[in-house]
Amino acid sequence: METTPKLTLDVRTIPPAHKHPTIFQTFDSLQPGEAFELLNDHDPKPLHYQLMYEHADEFTWTYLQEGPEVWRVRIGKRAIEA
Repeated sequence: METTPKLTLDVRTIPPAHKHPTIFQTFDSLQPGEAFELLNDHDPKPLHYQLMYEHADEFTWTYLQEGPEVWRVRIGKRAIEA
């Protein structure tokens, strides 16, 4: 089970070329079961596809707000099941 997001990552002011690397660094820093909240100025659907490709069943994705000016997504690292 995921915990409440430990941080909010607002990428609206980050240059486009640095957004995905910053998001992936944040995801990689999570412990299993942890999550963060992403704030963006557009639907981060390409990021979702990239996570699906690179991390398949390792992440969770929950829209918290879907525009029109701000998108909020909770991205979590799945807990390891024993």
